[in-house]
Amino acid sequence: MARVCEVTKKGSIVGGGYSNRTRATKFNPTGKVRKQPNLQKKRIFVPELNRSIMLTLSTSALRTIQKRGAYVTLKKAGLI
Repeated sequence: MARVCEVTKKGSIVGGGYSNRTRATKFNPTGKVRKQPNLQKKRIFVPELNRSIMLTLSTSALRTIQKRGAYVTLKKAGLI
């Protein structure tokens, strides 16, 4: 299972860090770090369909579903 939100399509990103000391002296990277989105497995009930759907969602997608409603959000994402 890929670590991608099914609604917002958020995935991992690569971030690199430099300390201020490194910037002050010479180029010496501290390494790359893969940052993962905050994904949650949730069962969401859609009243219009009268059934539940199991989804892997980012927390921002959960907030969107709470604000706009499950049916509208999932329809726009192409999951229904």
